[in-house]
Amino acid sequence: MAEEKKLLHPRNKHKSRYDFAALVKSLPELRSFVKLNPYGDESVDFADPDAVKTLNKALLKMDYQIDFWDIPEGYLCPPIPGRADYIHYLADVLAIGNGGSIPTGKGVKVLDIGTGANCVYPIIGHQSYGWSFVGTDVDKKAVQSARSIVSSNPALTDAIQIRLQPNPEHIFKGVIKPTERFDITLCNPPFHASAEEAAAGSQRKLNNLGKTKQVLNFGGQHVELWYPGGEVSFIRQMILESSVIAEQCRWFTSLVSKSANLPFIHTLLERAGAAEVKTLEMAQGQKVSRFVAWTFQAQP
Repeated sequence: MAEEKKLLHPRNKHKSRYDFAALVKSLPELRSFVKLNPYGDESVDFADPDAVKTLNKALLKMDYQIDFWDIPEGYLCPPIPGRADYIHYLADVLAIGNGGSIPTGKGVKVLDIGTGANCVYPIIGHQSYGWSFVGTDVDKKAVQSARSIVSSNPALTDAIQIRLQPNPEHIFKGVIKPTERFDITLCNPPFHASAEEAAAGSQRKLNNLGKTKQVLNFGGQHVELWYPGGEVSFIRQMILESSVIAEQCRWFTSLVSKSANLPFIHTLLERAGAAEVKTLEMAQGQKVSRFVAWTFQAQP
């Protein structure tokens, strides 16, 4: 019997331990990466970027019917269960203004800020709830990769658009059209303040996995990992720009990696005139993450 990961969202398809037999059946190339860990369980080496990428391919194929998925070398390879959790909690936020029922279908418009080369949030959101997505990124190669994923999977082509943000100093400005309306936005902002801080963070991850040498493709591109001033500066800019397009989006959201940043973020939202602010916690194993949601519109 698979052990329940009780802290993941109840609708998360990954709340039980990975079924490697089923995953290998879905994607045979995963077989060469599956080994017995010290506890006698099947697993993969999570410090091996090729193993993690192949596991992601198998998960996306088996659980989301994605036949083609790949990322360029050196780009962020995200953990699928945690990405899925954010999407399911966003669905709960949308249910607040919909009589407690989660809205589904292409009529629900979602904006993903910093979609990355992997395009994982739009994939999970569309395949789980049928939502339409606009994904944005400042990195041209990431945009090219995400577009390739979308165009290679017929289920995604009419539901996901990928746009280049031409100015890295802006979040929403330059990518949202004047007549567009969105139900919700999401963002996993770069949370380090410098390249040095990002490198130290990647090394800590490797140390936790029992590795001492840096591994290519483990960390991600600099725009995925760091931003001048860190996540607080990024979210500050997001809040400022969100107040300008307050009527074009019902809910704005962003992950917040450090709980110590929450009081300052809440102060910024109060100053910006947010009508409602919510902080939702998501726990995955020993790690607790959270996101802040805010709106300038009175909710039903």
